[in-house]
Amino acid sequence: MKGILGRKLGMTQVFTETGVLIPVTVVEATPNIVLQKKTMATDGYEAVQLGFEDKSEKRATKAHKGHIKKAETTAKRFIREIRSKDMYEKYEVGNDVKVDIFTAGEYVDVTGVSKGKGFTGAVKRNNQSLGPASHGSGHHRGLGSLATIGRNNGIINKGRIMAGQEGGLTTTNQKLEVIKVDTANNCLLIKGNVPGPKKGLVVITSTVKKEKSKAAVELIDYLSVPEVEETVADEVVEETVEVQSEEVENTVEETVEEVVNEGVEENAEVKEE
Repeated sequence: MKGILGRKLGMTQVFTETGVLIPVTVVEATPNIVLQKKTMATDGYEAVQLGFEDKSEKRATKAHKGHIKKAETTAKRFIREIRSKDMYEKYEVGNDVKVDIFTAGEYVDVTGVSKGKGFTGAVKRNNQSLGPASHGSGHHRGLGSLATIGRNNGIINKGRIMAGQEGGLTTTNQKLEVIKVDTANNCLLIKGNVPGPKKGLVVITSTVKKEKSKAAVELIDYLSVPEVEETVADEVVEETVEVQSEEVENTVEETVEEVVNEGVEENAEVKEE
């Protein structure tokens, strides 16, 4: 397993060479710093602790400053652990972890905090059925009976679905395909949606599902399109100029012939008079 920390920038769309539209989420993952390595001897498991995105030293506690001192880096805003034997063996404290650890076609799990939706009713929150829609029922979106003597001895059992706070929970979207790895801009294009709002912090790890990857799709290279268009445009301009010049020459010749013929006719008329 491998992983990296990032920030969700938003959603967009890309096209394959065959014209298929793919909705993608853009996740910015600037180089993460390895702040600490968890060892089997001291911690009972092997993992690497990553730090993402610098923050002001004024906002860092003394404990945080002492913790990052070994990595010789600045204070970090987002710190998480990745339990990975491969990363534990590959990276040392102070090393950078970049987006190139992933490749196009890999499947990843993305963890983040879902959007908060506030206090929500039972119908929207738990997909409960609506009450009778007829006039006079007085119970359209109500919760219904909670504690009946016959079934649960008149008590409300733990876990009873009711109205309450919706969203704002840590959630994971599994087996999302990596469409493109942009090393120049430190971004990942991930197919579909990922948890959280724009600018939300996320953790991207290798998927825990059985299927780990697939063949990468070929995307349209938009950088090469303007060159082709310019070449075609130049050829069209040259052809247009040649045609226009030929038309002008033909027009001039016709005009000269007309003037000469008119002069000859006038001379002939004068001689006859």
